[in-house]
Amino acid sequence: MVGVEIDLVVTDSLKALELYENIFEIERIEVSDLPKGTNEAVFTLYGVRFHMLDENPEFQLIAPSQDDPKTIWFNVSVPDIKETYTKAMSLGCTEIQPVTDLPDYGVSNAIFMDSFGYVWMLHQIHKVVSHEERIRLWEEKRNH
Repeated sequence: MVGVEIDLVVTDSLKALELYENIFEIERIEVSDLPKGTNEAVFTLYGVRFHMLDENPEFQLIAPSQDDPKTIWFNVSVPDIKETYTKAMSLGCTEIQPVTDLPDYGVSNAIFMDSFGYVWMLHQIHKVVSHEERIRLWEEKRNH
């Protein structure tokens, strides 16, 4: 078997899974029900496999926090950005950037931090704009 899996450490993988299930369409693969500090949850989000582990300093598994977030984020293209963003905000996530429409680029995006210290960027693609066109637009805006 070959593939890629994104692994992340959170303070409580069962609570994090519950949060993510209330924001996104998550498919559970494996979820343990052990004492806190020993749980893990494997799930897919739009076909991408994630593996969450409880924070456990004994095994050098240290979770980020809202005061010390890590420089990784998850970029998720969603079918309805306003609905997804509203769910995140109603569940206690912290706004970094509200839903922002970028019509020239054919997208809307938004960014939030969850209560486990991870940053999520949402995208909704309204129309496909080629890489070359995006570069041209960027250079045009930069030169003005």
